[in-house]
Amino acid sequence: MQLYQTSDIRNIAVIGGSGSGKTTLAEAMLFESGVIKRRGTIEAQNTVCDYFPVEKEYGYTVFSTLFSVEFANRKLNFIDCAGSDDFVGGTVAALHVTDSALAVVNAKEGVEVGLVNQMRIIEQLHKPVLFTINQLDSDKADYDSTVAGLKARYGGKVVVIQYPVQEGPDFHQVVDVLNMKMYQWKPEGGTPEELEIPADQQARAGELRQALIESAAEHEEHLMETFFEKGSLDEEEIVQGMRKGIVLGDMYPVFCVSALKDMGVRRTMTFLGDVAPRVTESALPVTTEGVEVAPNATAPVSLYFFKSTVEPHIGEVSYFKVMSGTLKEGMDLTNAKNGSKERLGQINVVAGAQKEKVSQLVAGDFGAAVKLKDVRRGATLNDKGLDYQFPNIEYPAPKYRRAIVPVNGADAEKLSEALTRMQEEDPTWIAQQSKELRQLIVYGQGEFHLRTLKWRLENNDKIPVTFEEPRIPYRETITKAARADYRHKKQSGGAGQFGEVHLIVEPYEDGKELPSVFRFNNQEFKITPRDTQTVELAWGGKLVFVNSVVGGAIDNRFMPAILKGIMERMERGPLTGSYARDVRVIVYDGKMHPVDSNEISFMLAGRNAFSEAFRNAGPKILEPIYSVNVTVPADYLGDVMSDLQGRRALIMGMSSDGNYEQLSAKVPLKEMSDYSTSLSSLTGGRASFVMKFDAYELVPSDVQEALLKAYTEESEEE
Repeated sequence: MQLYQTSDIRNIAVIGGSGSGKTTLAEAMLFESGVIKRRGTIEAQNTVCDYFPVEKEYGYTVFSTLFSVEFANRKLNFIDCAGSDDFVGGTVAALHVTDSALAVVNAKEGVEVGLVNQMRIIEQLHKPVLFTINQLDSDKADYDSTVAGLKARYGGKVVVIQYPVQEGPDFHQVVDVLNMKMYQWKPEGGTPEELEIPADQQARAGELRQALIESAAEHEEHLMETFFEKGSLDEEEIVQGMRKGIVLGDMYPVFCVSALKDMGVRRTMTFLGDVAPRVTESALPVTTEGVEVAPNATAPVSLYFFKSTVEPHIGEVSYFKVMSGTLKEGMDLTNAKNGSKERLGQINVVAGAQKEKVSQLVAGDFGAAVKLKDVRRGATLNDKGLDYQFPNIEYPAPKYRRAIVPVNGADAEKLSEALTRMQEEDPTWIAQQSKELRQLIVYGQGEFHLRTLKWRLENNDKIPVTFEEPRIPYRETITKAARADYRHKKQSGGAGQFGEVHLIVEPYEDGKELPSVFRFNNQEFKITPRDTQTVELAWGGKLVFVNSVVGGAIDNRFMPAILKGIMERMERGPLTGSYARDVRVIVYDGKMHPVDSNEISFMLAGRNAFSEAFRNAGPKILEPIYSVNVTVPADYLGDVMSDLQGRRALIMGMSSDGNYEQLSAKVPLKEMSDYSTSLSSLTGGRASFVMKFDAYELVPSDVQEALLKAYTEESEEE
């Protein structure tokens, strides 16, 4: 591959819902540019972009895949993104480093929820978008309905450049209103015949061209003046206005393709090369120090690594974007994070698993390096004199979790290492050893996401694992005041143990004053606080520890031990073994022994006195409640709402968003265990959701009784 200058490079993310045909389109573009001699298919498991074993096994894209092509004197860098929400991490990373997106729309299904979700990310990142309507050769294709759906959602930004003369199996002609020509393909596709627009299409083509001209003129003042003077614009002027409108995100051009038949692909690629935003037209990336970095090929070199994979027969491959400078083979660069040196001994351009060695790459280009020493996703490598560090990409929060257990206990360490490595490849896979739940928890975006993780562990790393239902991180608290006394006494022949603690517990709220008197069984207990400690609990809430001992009944040196004993019980609450929170403890009396009292005695006395008081203080279990937002086609709204209500959900509101409904609810985490799978089943995969922790709330009494019973049984088994 020849060396391309920054001005001739285009970086494009290929997005779209599952089944829209992105990977098939990628095959057609690779074929048209001469990278491959024969187009592969998903069914035959021989596509360039879906080359990982897990992708071949399941028949869907898991990892975003970079492929570079030469076409019409331009270098087009594409990143083929997964369509499923489960693999959104790769899409987010791709959209951060590319300059525009090619959104593939399924002509059979119209605007699907996967595309809607991806477009939200695009809007957040202010990325330009071009639409291409695919599968127009399908017998269920409906171009007009698809365009109407796009316009209903994105309004006047959607501007038709092409439309099909006919849809379905007879699709082979497209009218292009930019150059006012009709393209006609032979059954094998490829290069079309360019014809004049037929008489019966002139009126429609003229109307759409006028709409295109008006949209293009809006973005350049001199074009608007020309339009008012002449009533029209020529093709060059339209392109000028379109380029500006696309860069601003105010125009979404619409093209037509059949990726399967290789029809319309060349024209789409030509437009991407000529009109899609250049690297130099994109918003400048900003370092963590607020420095804007221009894609200047003559500046010192800086690389940003946005993707890392372990690939069959190769090992670790690190993918990067040249942010500035001209990278040359053999350069020594410095890792901005830790100062380590890295030699780029070999640099490659890629097309899926295919790697082609090149001698240099300029600012704005993509490349890959193999087996770097200390480079991870998100790393920045700099030339001498640079200290650039680009910010980490923010990924969506997980919405599906499972406890993972190795079938063979001896594989525990190996499993931990594999999960750490896999999180480098996909940061939306998260693994955490939970001290609280006493489980290794893996988090992901959905059932497919974690199923893929399991497949890779078992097939690539040879670690058989099982998924289990994860425990729920309940919290325990109290609802009223209570008191308890506990004496710890032990005599074992030599030195004994003695400690006695009298304490009171009460619910704590910020701003709640400490009472001066407590009454229990007609007896008054006066409180004289000598010292107060507020412990901000790592799991949320507070423990307020008050020393109200007078007269030297307990020496001050034993107070830390009492607090330690209480904290032990706070970390494993008396009811279910869950963390306790929002409790005030007042130690008001006790006894010591001049010889036998020691720290362990008072730690045990404090812990047991606290446990007894806690149980008598109207203890309650709190459960985590999540805010859940569901995007669902209107036809499925009733089913989805009924399902949520069966999960103890509190429906908070609804709103319309085009052909979709937005449903917001608050749902206990316990009820969300299988929600990803259920929602997909209810809606045929046409709905999506996001969830975020909201608050802890009291569980219903019947749920609490069941939890107490289950914990008692579990404790007896142990």
